[in-house]
Amino acid sequence: MASIQEKYQDLAESLASMGSVAVAFSGGVDSTLLLKAAHDTLGEHIIALTASSCSFPKRELREAQQFCQDNRIRQIVFESEELEIEGFRQNPKNRCYLCKQELFGKIRIIAEENNVRFVIDGTNVDDDRDYRPGQTAAKELGVRSPLRDAGFTKDDIRRMSKLLGLATWDKQSFACLASRFVYGDTITEEKLAMVDAAEQALLDLGFNQVRVRLHGTIARIEVLPSAFDALMEQHTRETIHARLRAIGFTYITLDLAGYRTGSMNETLE
Repeated sequence: MASIQEKYQDLAESLASMGSVAVAFSGGVDSTLLLKAAHDTLGEHIIALTASSCSFPKRELREAQQFCQDNRIRQIVFESEELEIEGFRQNPKNRCYLCKQELFGKIRIIAEENNVRFVIDGTNVDDDRDYRPGQTAAKELGVRSPLRDAGFTKDDIRRMSKLLGLATWDKQSFACLASRFVYGDTITEEKLAMVDAAEQALLDLGFNQVRVRLHGTIARIEVLPSAFDALMEQHTRETIHARLRAIGFTYITLDLAGYRTGSMNETLE
């Protein structure tokens, strides 16, 4: 099997062959490594494109902007309000497809306006193991996924990020806040804000990898099993309960299976 250094070399060669790229950049673990590689390989022939919306926490946007500023990477932040997409609020099973179709459609237009040849995203090998209809939209719109093509897994990305000195190497995995909703439950700005505030409360208490899934007025907290003991300490538990009640949740629960990506997909056939 190829080492991560060999995979990174393949990634660099793939990016070099493209000439110029627009990177769909969220500031997360995957897209940060991709942007770093693209910048090191292509220099000024890249742009970072970041969408601003109510499903994307302000803290994530600020971190994405800071990374580009620190590395002198040209970044364009544009509005992409998912709640305005027809059918999105109803949260159908193909919600991610609707979102990515809109998102990458806008990114392609911006790329063309800036004479950039290719649009690329941070999809990796592990993403193929989950239900991700957004990948279909990306493929339809000609978006390339160089990390996946080079064989990068999530663990590879973290290890390579650490070797390169990227602060995101141990950053929590993040997904659109709409992924916290049960399919079929209406998505609103108010509910998105509740989820965002609840997760921020947990982050402020020192928990790294968190999700707060919304089930009516029930908050289902997901943290890593290794964090269970810390969360259940009396003061911490009472603090979480009080803060999430103040946000608007009636009941606050802990998922005993712990954090895992795409847990809302477990109800799908």
